[in-house]
Amino acid sequence: MSDTLPDRLAIDPASPFHDADLLARGVGVRFKGVDKTNVDEYCVSEGWVRLTVGTTVNRHGKPMTVKLNGPVEPYLRDADD
Repeated sequence: MSDTLPDRLAIDPASPFHDADLLARGVGVRFKGVDKTNVDEYCVSEGWVRLTVGTTVNRHGKPMTVKLNGPVEPYLRDADD
């Protein structure tokens, strides 16, 4: 498996940008130079992340998120060990 990460990745299995095999390897995201642990989805080319906000859910039972703009740097966690 290659170490290149996709431009866009989501943890939601219903999303067309979901990749279970890649997520199982462990993907980390640096947003504005800070490691984030609550990233729900990211897009490098458009420069945004969607972060989970607390434990609140919407009417469909999915976590509430907020979209923030800035530099996004995804990386493989197992490659840093």
